[in-house]
Amino acid sequence: MVKESKVYQHGTLGMLVPGLFEGTMTVAELLKHGDWGIGTASGLDGEMIVLDHTPYLAQSSGEVRILNPDEKVPFATVHFEDIKNSFKAEDLTQKELESKILSDYPYKNVFFAVKITGKFSSVKTRVVEKQTRPYKTLLEVANEQAVFDANDLSGTVIGYFAPEMFQGMAAAGFHLHFLADDRSIGGHLLDFKVAEATVSLQPFTTIEQHMPLDNQEFLDKDLNISDMHEQIQKSEG
Repeated sequence: MVKESKVYQHGTLGMLVPGLFEGTMTVAELLKHGDWGIGTASGLDGEMIVLDHTPYLAQSSGEVRILNPDEKVPFATVHFEDIKNSFKAEDLTQKELESKILSDYPYKNVFFAVKITGKFSSVKTRVVEKQTRPYKTLLEVANEQAVFDANDLSGTVIGYFAPEMFQGMAAAGFHLHFLADDRSIGGHLLDFKVAEATVSLQPFTTIEQHMPLDNQEFLDKDLNISDMHEQIQKSEG
């Protein structure tokens, strides 16, 4: 029998598409459900990277800070680490590494976590700017993102792979965030090249999806899914 492994998600990526950016769960509550993961802060204020129970937030100014327990998130995915597969990677682009994972491991139809720790030849991240009401759509915000580049650095990639059937709940494919060891750069990964690193994978048997039923704005919102797939692809790209 396969050992149970659970991932926890508050909100959905699809909820962000029309502009539901207000935080609906505290960081303290979120961290009861996992100590590794990704997400964003209230008002879409940057990119969250949770590493070993520490919730870092990369902001559009280039600053990386630690989120306070009482700050809130509108969307986040976390898990407790229980790695199943690990391998060494050298001199691989992001595309090459992602292809290797899906060809070497039987996880194309599985929601799984990815962690990459080591040295990177290059990293390109993006960070969205904090929004204020009235909120724009996710795609409009993504078009105004700050982009950062760095070379020859050490750090950690954390994130998830979601099969196509999970599009809307999450971003189909790989959704990865990065944080440099010296906190000089962080954010949503647009591109990277591994110099020498350890890649760890954790497939999940169970997904726990939590919805903000105490948030009236969410309950009242009409979520149009007709172009959601296209908007997610463009905003994540």
